[in-house]
Formats: sequence, structure tokens, C-alpha cells
Amino acid sequence: MRIFKEEQKFTQLWLYILSIISFAVLIVVVAKAYVGSNGYNNDSLIGLIVVLGSMILVYGLILSFKLKTRIDEKGIYYRLIPFHLSIKFIAWHELNKAYVRKYDPISEFGGWGMKVRLLKRKSKGVAFNVKGNIGLQLELQNGKKILIGTQKEEAVKSVLLTYSDKIINHEN
Repeated sequence: MRIFKEEQKFTQLWLYILSIISFAVLIVVVAKAYVGSNGYNNDSLIGLIVVLGSMILVYGLILSFKLKTRIDEKGIYYRLIPFHLSIKFIAWHELNKAYVRKYDPISEFGGWGMKVRLLKRKSKGVAFNVKGNIGLQLELQNGKKILIGTQKEEAVKSVLLTYSDKIINHEN
């Protein structure tokens, strides 16, 4: 029995830089309103506290994002924390195809995270990713498509090869 496991987090430097800049701008704006009110207005102080609390909450949320993937003899498991409360499972017999592919996160899915395309890109399905542009593309028998981002392209290809005989391909 062969098992593949991967855990990914948002660790992109640009994300942290953008967050720090936006946090600093908000602090300056609210602090100016507080100090500029000549009487140190309580409403401005409350606004500053709300902004600080909100930013801490946003940072905490970003830091909690985690994509967990597991592939074994039963199938493929994935969970994007905090969106999925439990592990999602796809059995091998539910798949028509499973393969690793390069994709464009912005143009195909509108970015990273949990991305569902409802209108013009509905045919792309849903994506769960936190960074990069390599993903495990799953095409289910019911017509649904799921893309799970990975940073371990070769390891995923290898484990898929191990279990390729378990995938029922109805297109042949």
C-alpha cells in the first residue's frame, strides 16, 4: 500500500507584504481621525479598536488556511481548512480521470483558495489551492471536476500511476 500526504499553507511573501501595507494604511487613517478630533473622540478610538481587531482576525484566518491531501488505495482525500469542516473523500471508482496538470490560477479560477466558477468558467469545476500552478485534476463520473493544488508534482504522478488500475475510465 502506497500513501501520499501533503499539507500546504499560504506562505507567499507578497501576501504578507500586502497585508502589512493595508494594515498600516488602516491604522494611520483611523489614528489620524482619533488624534485629529481635538478631543480624542471615543468614536475614533472605538474605530481604531475595531480596525485592529478585524485585521488580527483576518491575519488569523489567513494563517489558519491549510490544504491537506492524502492519496491511498481507497481514493483521494482532501480538506481546505477552514472551509471544509470534515475531510472530503473521492473513491477511485468514482473517477473517470485523475492526472496532474499545470493551470493558471487567476484566469481559470480567479485566484487561490476555494474557487467555484458558476458562470462562464463552470466547465473548469472547483479548485482548492493555496499557491503555485500545478494541480491534481479529478474528473468524476457524475461530470464534476475538482482541481487540488500540489507542490509535489512528481510524487502525485507516481502515486497516481500506482493506483491507475483502480480508475474506471468510461471514455475508452
